[in-house]
Amino acid sequence: MKKIGFLSFGHWTPSSQSQTRSASDALLQSIDLAVAAEELGADGAYFRVHHFARQLGAPFPLLAAVGAKTGRIEIGTAVIDMRYENPLYMAEDAGAADIIAGGRLQLGISRGSPEQVIDGWRHFGYAPAEGETDAQMARRHAEVLLDVLRGEGFAQPNPRPMFPNPPGLLRIEPHSEGLRDRIWWGASSNATAAWAAKLGMNLQSSTLKDDESGLPFHVQQAEQIRVYREAWKAAGHKREPRVSVSRSIFALVDDRDRAYFGYGNQNEDQIGFIDEKTRAIFGRSYAAEPDALIEQLAKDEAIAEADTLLLTVPNQLGVDYNAHVIEAILSHVAPALGWR
Repeated sequence: MKKIGFLSFGHWTPSSQSQTRSASDALLQSIDLAVAAEELGADGAYFRVHHFARQLGAPFPLLAAVGAKTGRIEIGTAVIDMRYENPLYMAEDAGAADIIAGGRLQLGISRGSPEQVIDGWRHFGYAPAEGETDAQMARRHAEVLLDVLRGEGFAQPNPRPMFPNPPGLLRIEPHSEGLRDRIWWGASSNATAAWAAKLGMNLQSSTLKDDESGLPFHVQQAEQIRVYREAWKAAGHKREPRVSVSRSIFALVDDRDRAYFGYGNQNEDQIGFIDEKTRAIFGRSYAAEPDALIEQLAKDEAIAEADTLLLTVPNQLGVDYNAHVIEAILSHVAPALGWR
């Protein structure tokens, strides 16, 4: 059995070919798709966060709105770039969104991806300390977030406060109990997956990772998951960790599917460079008739290792079509693979 959710990048463009032509469209349709996915029986609504782009960029208002409009589905990010975040302010926003959602927030964070602008985090007021890289700054911000989410007091109260304080040191409010265990790290390498395990974060592994062995993407990703689980066990955490992988998967069940995805789809891994030094491997997409799709997905080692599968959706094709994409996987593919 697997939890199955969707992952939307929330693109918008004024093109007449797009069903999502403005920021308003992207945000409101994201809420509508989460409601539709819950009604279909999906388990998660996840959103990618990009800054300086015509995509979803401010996650917490969206997460809170989805939480208020739904009642069961998990609500998450994959991922928030921690180079841009004030971890204390983020803890307040995350706590509020999680309380509104009734404890359903699954917050994916990471070092981030290549950006639209040069050193965009500097415009947000953040810069690495002397001798520190931007990736190390992101991990430092993440560690502060994890620490304050434990809910322990750390700030000295004012002896003459505006309002009465509880005794002792003060913590970030609102505090949402249990949120600390629902933080995920988006790891691109085996080493950062092990680091995330040591700190007690769940693991998100997407459709790309550092090419560390030259083996097929799904094999390398499965190895990353095993490295993560070994590090988790070594750290002695008491709870069971969760692991998600993302995939572009389309079951061709009608003429719309065949028109959009039936021809010229990427069916092999790709190699590229996400920066000047990092060679990355990009996982294939899956698009086929259900019987063929089931056979292909059964061979994906990383999906087999994960407990959660996030389906990347083409959000600019509109809510109705994306709900159809999700329903096709839940109805025609998931039962045959034992995911349902």
